Amino acid sequence: MYEYIKGNIIDIETNYVVIENSGIGYIVYVANPYSYKIGDNKIYIYQYVKEDELSLYGFKNKQEKDLFLKLIGVKGLGCKMALPMFATGSTDSIISAIENEDISYLKKFPKIGDKVARQIILDLKGKLVSNEANAANNKELIEALKALGYKLNDINKILGKIDNSKTIEQQIKDSLKLLLK
Repeated sequence: MYEYIKGNIIDIETNYVVIENSGIGYIVYVANPYSYKIGDNKIYIYQYVKEDELSLYGFKNKQEKDLFLKLIGVKGLGCKMALPMFATGSTDSIISAIENEDISYLKKFPKIGDKVARQIILDLKGKLVSNEANAANNKELIEALKALGYKLNDINKILGKIDNSKTIEQQIKDSLKLLLK
């Protein structure tokens, strides 16, 4: 498996770029080829191998690649359906749509209907931010709940369901409602 290719982009087409490295030109399918410039570039790569296909999919950064890998793990969502999501949507907006169950946002992407959008949410909600990241973002909330006698395992189970934009008092109230269920 490849992590990235660093080389010169020598050609930009409608759905791919050609990046030359060590005298070899690689066709790399990207979400928005026109966001790349001719010349020196680094493209993060996912190599897709099937019995009748060998393709390279490219991304501007590691975060895009990581989200892409999670998206293609969703039943009914392949590489050719997931890649266009990055043409118009940023990783943050896609993650936000999944976490907030925004089906209409996900359905705006080509070939993604109601069923696939719901499957994306079902499979990925709460899994795009690691428990460690949740813990870092919710340290004050975790400490408050631990002071109330709750165990860290129980707290971690509900962290993905708490809206971080609310006040700490409201986050504690919301957490208690979930913990008491």
